[in-house]
Amino acid sequence: MEIIKTDRLVLRNFRRNDAAGLLAYLREPKANCFLSLKLADTEDAEAEAEKRSADDEHIAVCLKGTDQLIGDVFAVPETDTFSVGWNFNPEFGGHGYALEAARALFSHLFEDKGARRLYAYVEDHNTSSRRLCEKLGMRNEGLFVEFVSFTDDDAGDPIYENTMQYAILRREWMPKVNGA
Repeated sequence: MEIIKTDRLVLRNFRRNDAAGLLAYLREPKANCFLSLKLADTEDAEAEAEKRSADDEHIAVCLKGTDQLIGDVFAVPETDTFSVGWNFNPEFGGHGYALEAARALFSHLFEDKGARRLYAYVEDHNTSSRRLCEKLGMRNEGLFVEFVSFTDDDAGDPIYENTMQYAILRREWMPKVNGA
């Protein structure tokens, strides 16, 4: 993918040397939906960084100037629609980096990739991701009750989570970009 630069960030393909940064937030993922990506050690992180470097779906988000990996965004294509999401190192929370990166990603998908629609799944208890969707102008399209399970209870039975779907269309995004 082409490199995307914002005021404070660089969005680019993953590299093998991103392993330490990736391990920092995937050793103990904060959102249950990322538990399947949990990394045990540096070797696992190097393999994951290498795997991610081979495609444009996973995009590294780095601080401009230092190239330090602070998180990632993703965009999975489905014809003219993309499933989007984000996962950031909590140590960098509260600075607006996720919003800045997601805005850059959305602009890239709508303007350069010709996306018609973007959507994101967010667990209903993940208030920070819900707020981010709303700041991006995405609308809540619905709640899927007991939609998915990422963990089991002590008896080994799945714990189902409620999942919200947010979405935005290109025609809804473009007026926001143009200041309307």
